[in-house]
Amino acid sequence: MSVVPADVLPGSALAVEEPAAHAAELGPRARLWPSLAAVYRAQLSRARVARIPLLFVATFQSVGIMILMRGVVDDGAEARAVVAGSSVLVVAFVALNLLAQYFGQLRASGGLDHYATLPVPPAAVVLGAAGAYASFTVPGTVVTAVFGCVLFGLPMAHLWVLMAVIPLAGAALAGLGAALGLLAPRPELATLLGQLGMSAALLLGVLPADRMPEVVRFTRDLLPSTYGVEAFARTFGPHPDWAFVLGDLAVCAVVGVVSLAVATWAYRRAAVR
Repeated sequence: MSVVPADVLPGSALAVEEPAAHAAELGPRARLWPSLAAVYRAQLSRARVARIPLLFVATFQSVGIMILMRGVVDDGAEARAVVAGSSVLVVAFVALNLLAQYFGQLRASGGLDHYATLPVPPAAVVLGAAGAYASFTVPGTVVTAVFGCVLFGLPMAHLWVLMAVIPLAGAALAGLGAALGLLAPRPELATLLGQLGMSAALLLGVLPADRMPEVVRFTRDLLPSTYGVEAFARTFGPHPDWAFVLGDLAVCAVVGVVSLAVATWAYRRAAVR
């Protein structure tokens, strides 16, 4: 009779405990910034071809609005409001409208399940997509601002402020667009909400505030893009008040942080359903 050690028997407790003792440990969680950079590059390369025609539409729309308003508004404060509002409208079209549609379709088609299986933090997905979409607004916003300055005879000395207006207003609007797309129960509703948000940015941002009723002015103050418009419009004056410009940009930054945090929460909520 041969003797077989107990630790090699298939049904023994020792045979079961041996693999468990040497089970491989899980790898470390992916860090935020490398994950954010990876998602940003992926979104940028994926949407580059598809979004360029839409960016042209957004720029052409803003330029057309300025041409129409040229015969209606006077020079001075009204012209500054039209040029600043039309420039930020390009950001609203892409960062708010298109991003709401993107996340609405992603949720409806089950695309969130793909991101949920990746070892990336939810904030990296939201911030990466928002940053990629906001990046598409830079050329159109600059072209619109330069064309508006030439059309209305405004100075171009402080156009460098767009380097702060575009990312800060883009973050606020992109976070809002992502949240609308992720919270909407249907993609059609996400598209509708994105269109309504862009229409609000058009009506409340491009039209001079002095010609609006008091109730509409209060609604205008609730729109995140308003503070980007105000910051940019103040720089067209002969002696810009930089304290107010920085204050408006600070409001954009705070709203951007809050809206992106809400969008991240909405992503977690939609991904586990």
